[in-house]
Amino acid sequence: MQSVVRAASLGQLARASASAIPAATAAVEETPIPAAAPVVVQAPATPLTSYSMSKQLLTGSQVRLSSGLGVSSQVRCYHAGNMDVPDFTYYRRSAVQGPTAKSSETAQDRMAFSYVMAGGFGLGGAYGAKALVNQFISSWSASQDVLALAKIEIKLADIPEGKNMTFKWRGKPLFIRHRTAQEIEVENAVDPATLRDPQTDSERVQEAEWLVILGVCTHLGCVPIANAGEFGGYYCPCHGSHYDASGRIRKGPAPLNLEVPYYEFPEEGLLVVG
Repeated sequence: MQSVVRAASLGQLARASASAIPAATAAVEETPIPAAAPVVVQAPATPLTSYSMSKQLLTGSQVRLSSGLGVSSQVRCYHAGNMDVPDFTYYRRSAVQGPTAKSSETAQDRMAFSYVMAGGFGLGGAYGAKALVNQFISSWSASQDVLALAKIEIKLADIPEGKNMTFKWRGKPLFIRHRTAQEIEVENAVDPATLRDPQTDSERVQEAEWLVILGVCTHLGCVPIANAGEFGGYYCPCHGSHYDASGRIRKGPAPLNLEVPYYEFPEEGLLVVG
């Protein structure tokens, strides 16, 4: 028995055939082997990229191609004579629409318009800058609660004659003294030349019966005691400074008179300090 095997090296395309011989005297007949199907190899597909597409386009000055990693692919083709030129006559000045018109003849009008526009923008910018600066500076001003403490209103009817009342104003003691006629007479009779800090009584008061001073000793900032001391005014027990009923220093280490703040009488019986 003789076996004939033929195989192709193409995997699935392999074919085999066999023939059996019963006797040696019989002629061997070869069985024909069918031809293998031809192998078809497809050409690789060309990717559609800007480069591959550009190979299939027209070349020359009538083709524009933009491609790259950072830009989108664009292909623009145009043909001479087929493009309509837009008419900008509507947007041009009537004085320069004519082909023979000279722009120098209307230059003054155009310059005037430019000056007006520049001046308008400059004025608007200056106004905006002014508003910005005012807003910035106003942010530095004191708040409403601080401004409310800047002034104090006092009803003078609450202070009896001959008495001194103490109020808190801007964190400092404020002395309001309702002076008697005798105290006014005594203080007016004092010679300013004999005082350490010369001041007349009329220079320290707006109305003779009302004395408004800060209760802070001018020596070291202590708070004097009212209706005390050798002169019937104020006395600082810390270092022995004596003030009269006008707040002037008369004895002791204090160098200056008691400070008189700004105040006014807006109406009868009302005192506003600050």
